[in-house]
Amino acid sequence: MKFQMPRNSVFAMLLRSAWWVSALIAVVLLAASQLVTAPFLAAFLLFASFPFAVIAAVAGWKQRNRPSAQRVERTANAVRAMSWAEFSGVLQEGLRRDGCETVACKSEHADFEARRQGRIALVSARRWKASRVGVQALSRLEAQRQARGAHEAIYVTVGDISEQAAAYAQANHIKFMTAPELARLLPR
Repeated sequence: MKFQMPRNSVFAMLLRSAWWVSALIAVVLLAASQLVTAPFLAAFLLFASFPFAVIAAVAGWKQRNRPSAQRVERTANAVRAMSWAEFSGVLQEGLRRDGCETVACKSEHADFEARRQGRIALVSARRWKASRVGVQALSRLEAQRQARGAHEAIYVTVGDISEQAAAYAQANHIKFMTAPELARLLPR
């Protein structure tokens, strides 16, 4: 049985927050433990700061490669301004730097095959500028993935993802590469 923290618990929310929020709470508790005169309360505050310090370390580790909101916005705007030839070249280069071998697909539903460690992912990126992703494009990509025997499918977009498309993608193990992932993957 795998332990799963409740989504709305204090520690789960702190893990999703910036690392420094937990660190600040830990520092405040440590400072309070030094100011309190009652030994029991001082010891309690000292030990209460430990989980927040651990959460700060875990959150910091998880967030170490996460791009800032400004960088995500700059990347999304830059990507929207690119032509298909520019974007496909930049995306392929980013995938190569990430350790994938890329091969162009001659299909109208998938643009690249990304191969890494014997696994193949079909990447659909041609509609990256579309304002909203629907189920139809994902179902075509999934059909192509099954026909080619690929392990997974990746849909690249900087637009919004409809609820139906998100549910379809989750049910069929299709991954989205959105602006935050593009900001991490693409050169500055």
